[in-house]
Amino acid sequence: MAKNTKKSVAEVASKFGVVGRASEMEALLHCVSAGKHVLLEGPVGVGKTFLVNAVAHWLDRGVIRVDGDSRFTEQKLTGWFDPPTVLKKGYTKDAYFDGPLSEALRKGSILFINELNRMPEGVQNVLLPALDERRIEVPRVGTLGAAPGFCVIATQNPREFVATSHLSEALLDRFELITLDYQSEEEEREILRAATLYKEKEYRSDELADWCLRAVRATRSSPLFKRGASIRAGISIYDIAARMGGTFADFERACRIAIPTRVELSEEGAEVGMKSALEEIAKKKR
Repeated sequence: MAKNTKKSVAEVASKFGVVGRASEMEALLHCVSAGKHVLLEGPVGVGKTFLVNAVAHWLDRGVIRVDGDSRFTEQKLTGWFDPPTVLKKGYTKDAYFDGPLSEALRKGSILFINELNRMPEGVQNVLLPALDERRIEVPRVGTLGAAPGFCVIATQNPREFVATSHLSEALLDRFELITLDYQSEEEEREILRAATLYKEKEYRSDELADWCLRAVRATRSSPLFKRGASIRAGISIYDIAARMGGTFADFERACRIAIPTRVELSEEGAEVGMKSALEEIAKKKR
């Protein structure tokens, strides 16, 4: 892998349409090939999930996905006994149903946990023996060891995001960390053009694409926003505005539709309100 990593990165990018991220892809390929568990950290919409799926499919590794949620339980992660089957057969292996962790261990798959830091701490801790010893103990079933190829890749949003918890030191110690930030303007322009109606000649507008990029990127530096928008917002703005007609008035309307759900106002922004904040951002087109 070491000798061919740059070639592998280029192949992944070409096959799956990954724009940029060469350094992050190279690091992820090395970690997974070495059997390490990886934590990807970055804001919403920077392509963490897309990157994991691209690398996993290129390596021909099965992926079992779990989405972090405060209501997620230990049983949902490891597995559970089916009550009707238990009544008929007792606590047998036939009565036990794999959760995503057990399934990934048995199959030697990648367990992909999206937004790990949204899970309750007790559920997070269930991962420790799987990460450290590559096995878990299932009551009444016994020890479940990992098949070759098993690893965990998790993502987390920065700690300032709402509804996130801190991962324990013990859990962090089992992961390698790869950080993803917002990409360059040119890379985001390439992403937007590839993911929107820009591909269709009827809706193609470099001017509209520039408006979308500047507005979205402005939310990240404006004092009116505590949390800015990702390129995902720019993609939505473009598609909506293009179908409306592609004028600046259409762009402004699309901003009011696509941005509010993807940003968080700062105290200063809250004082002027979302409408005024968006009007200020829309002016950044020039």
